Amino acid sequence: MITASNISLSFGTQVLFKNVNIKFTPGNCYGLIGANGSGKSTFLNIMSGEIEQDTGDIIISPGERLTVLQQDHFAFDSYSVMDTVIKGYEELYNIMKERDQIYLKDDFTEKDGIRAGELESVFSEMGGWEAESQAATMLSGLGINEEIHTKLMSEIDDVIKVRVLLAQALFGNPDILLLDEPTNHLDLESINWLEDFLSNFKNTVIVVSHDRHFLNRVCTHTADIDFGKIQLYVGNYDFWYMSSQLAAKQLKDQKKRREDKISELKEFIQRFSSNASKARQATSRKKLIDKLTLDDIKPSSRRFPYVNFKPDRECGKVILEVKNLSKTVDDEKVLDNISFTVDKDDKIAFVGPNHIAKTTLFQIISGDIEPDSGSYDWGVTIANSFFRKDNTGEFEKGYSITDWLRQFSVEKDETYIRSFLGRMLFSGDDALKSTSVLSGGEKVRCMLSKLMLSGSNVLIFDEPTSHLDLEAITSLNNGLIDFPGVLLFSSHDHQFVDSIANRIIEFTPGGMLDRRMQFDDYLVDEVIRSLRDSLYIGHKRLTI
Repeated sequence: MITASNISLSFGTQVLFKNVNIKFTPGNCYGLIGANGSGKSTFLNIMSGEIEQDTGDIIISPGERLTVLQQDHFAFDSYSVMDTVIKGYEELYNIMKERDQIYLKDDFTEKDGIRAGELESVFSEMGGWEAESQAATMLSGLGINEEIHTKLMSEIDDVIKVRVLLAQALFGNPDILLLDEPTNHLDLESINWLEDFLSNFKNTVIVVSHDRHFLNRVCTHTADIDFGKIQLYVGNYDFWYMSSQLAAKQLKDQKKRREDKISELKEFIQRFSSNASKARQATSRKKLIDKLTLDDIKPSSRRFPYVNFKPDRECGKVILEVKNLSKTVDDEKVLDNISFTVDKDDKIAFVGPNHIAKTTLFQIISGDIEPDSGSYDWGVTIANSFFRKDNTGEFEKGYSITDWLRQFSVEKDETYIRSFLGRMLFSGDDALKSTSVLSGGEKVRCMLSKLMLSGSNVLIFDEPTSHLDLEAITSLNNGLIDFPGVLLFSSHDHQFVDSIANRIIEFTPGGMLDRRMQFDDYLVDEVIRSLRDSLYIGHKRLTI
C-alpha cells in the first residue's frame, strides 16, 4: 500500500498540489487522469521519490517494493536486454551478479563457499532460478524476439527499448507499480498482453495513459487531479466520464437556478430598498445575495472542446474510387496495386503496422502527392478536407490564431471567429497567441477548427489523436461519431477506431484486407484471424 499524506507542491506561483491525501491499496489499478499540465507525471515522480514535495509524506508499507517505468532510454545502454529487465528487481540482480562473480573465481576459498551458500539460499527464496525464464516470457509478450534478449541496450532501436523498460518495471512481482504512458510504441498484441497482465496483477498499480480503451480495460479506480486535489472514484475512465458529465449538468442547473435567484433578489432590492416599510426585508435580501455570491459554485477545470462537423451538402452516390494505386517512398514500395471503392455512409479505419502506407494513401487521394501508377476519382458532389499527421506547414506564417483561422472562414467578423475559437478552448488572450509558439495539442485544435469551418462532406484524418489530452480526444471521438458524412481515418487509439469505424481496411505485408464491420469484431473473427495470420507470416503484427 502507498499513501500520500498532506502533499503540497508549487513551482513559483503555480500550485500543483495542495494538501493532497489519498491511499492506494493492493489489488486495485488506479488510472491517474487530469487536464494537460495538472501534474499527473509529477505526482508519479513524487511517489517514486524522483521529485521532492514541499510538504507532506509518501508512506509505503514496510518491506514493500516499488517499481517505476523508466523514461531515460539511455540509462541501461551498457547492459544486455535480459539484465536490464532483471535489474527491475535490483536486490535480486545484485545477488545474482555477486553469486556469479564468486563462482568465476580461480582461487575459490572456503569463505567464498560460505558466502555462495548464503547467496544461493536468498537467491532461491527470491525466485532467482525462474528469473530469466520470467523475463523472457515478459519480453516475448511485449513483442521482443528471443534473438534480441542477449543484445546490449545500446544496440537496439528506441521503440524496442521502451518495451524492455516496461518489462523491467513489471518484473519480479513488485508490490507497487507506477506506469507513465505504458502503451506508447506498443502494437495491439503487446497492449493486449499488458492489459491481461495488469488485470491479473494482485498488487497496486497507478497508471497515467491517454489510451481510454486501456484505462477502461485495466482500471478499477479513477483518480482525478483537479484544482490541486486528487478525487478518487470507483470505476474505470468511461464510468468517471459519464458520472462527471452528469454531475456537471446537475451543477450547471443548480448554478443557473442560483443565478436566477440572485437576479430576482437584485430586482427586489432595486424596487423596494427605498420603501421604509420594506427596508428591513430588503436588507435581509441583500445579505442573502452577498452570501450566494461568496458561496458561488466553483467551476470544474476540466474543459472539453466543442467538436462538431457539419457538411454543407449531402454526399451523392459516388464518393471515391481507387484503382490500382502504387507508390514507392525512399526505395520502398509502400502501396502496391491498391484498389477499393468508398460508399456513402462509410467510416473507414485504415489499420496495420505500415504507417507510411496509410499516410501515403491519404496524401495521394487528397492531392498532396502523385501516385507512381493507378488512379483515384472523387464524385462530383464531394468536398474533402485532410487532417495531416505533420501539420507544421500549416503554421509557418506567424499569424495570431484569430487571423490564422479567419483565412478559412466565410464569416470574417472578429466576434464570430473569437466565439468559434472559444468553443475550442482558445478564449480571451489565448486567441491572440502567435501560431509560431503553439503546442502540439493547440495546433491540433486549430486544425480541427479549420476542418469544422470547411463544410466538407468527406473528412480524411491521419492520426488526429496524437498530442491531444483525454478531454479533446473524447470530444473529437463524439464529434466524428455524429458526423453525417464519409470518414477515412487512421488512429492508434483503440476505442477511437472501434467506436467510429463501420469498415476496416488493413494493409498487411501480404496484401490488403477489407471488411465492413467494427474493429473489435474484426479482431475476433476467426476467418479473418486465420487469413491475417497467413498474410503476416514472418512480419510484424498489427498496430493501429
